[in-house]
Amino acid sequence: MPLEDFLAVLDDVRTVMDPGKITVQTVGGEPLVRKDLVECGRAIRERGFHWAMVSNGLLLDEKMCARLLDAGLESIAISMDGFAEDHNWIRDSKFSFAGAERAVKCLVGKKLTWDVITCVNKRNIGYLEDFKRYLIDLGVRKWRIFTIVPMGRAVNYPELQLSDEQFRELMDFIVKVRKENAIRLSYSCEGFLGEYEWQVRNAPFFCHAGVGVASILADGSISGCLSIRSQYHQGNIYKERFTDVWENKFQQYREREWMHTGPCTDCNMWDFCLGNGMHLREDDGKMMLCRYK
Repeated sequence: MPLEDFLAVLDDVRTVMDPGKITVQTVGGEPLVRKDLVECGRAIRERGFHWAMVSNGLLLDEKMCARLLDAGLESIAISMDGFAEDHNWIRDSKFSFAGAERAVKCLVGKKLTWDVITCVNKRNIGYLEDFKRYLIDLGVRKWRIFTIVPMGRAVNYPELQLSDEQFRELMDFIVKVRKENAIRLSYSCEGFLGEYEWQVRNAPFFCHAGVGVASILADGSISGCLSIRSQYHQGNIYKERFTDVWENKFQQYREREWMHTGPCTDCNMWDFCLGNGMHLREDDGKMMLCRYK
């Protein structure tokens, strides 16, 4: 997408909302492959928005870090999915782990908010304790753990999916680490967790997609968050004003009684969960995964 097309959306948003209360997060793919990313970030900040980013770290060295900070970057997350062999396997690059490690070393001591994101799977769950110590020694103070949803290409790789027993093991690990308080660890927004709510996150589950979060894809599509299937796109910036879409659409996201079917029909957690995360819904509305169940 040409940068001017995206900036036109931000200018539209500024007419109806306070940009100082909004964070624009540049994600991918990998945002740093855009040669105009620094220009993009600077324009975001000049318009009064906060600017954050998620990166694999491959292109983040001291020089780039300085440029990003000068442009006004306030928050960044670096993906590190285990030690070198497993991280490089999941990223399909023999250079990926070294790049991510270098990126983290660049961030230590810098004046911005940053953390490390780890996607836990069958290959790395067995050494999370060792990986925790490695991150602490590296200088990481904040850590977020995700699990991988069986959608897209992930369906074809059983190594990416935890068993029910492994998932509970992961929850217990997060509870333990949070009590130790040597590193601030939390679990991602992936679904309601029943008894583990408040124990593995800083706030109880709520799917903010389409309620407090919107996304613009590279083709101009407007969605809730980037993990949600195209069936739930709400419009396109090349056909409609973003603010019109935000204010007048997103009913599927904000009125979720349509989810009160299937396994949700008689679930006594409905009032707390409200049908789980939007990204866990198939094109036909059926739930692909329920961590609580």
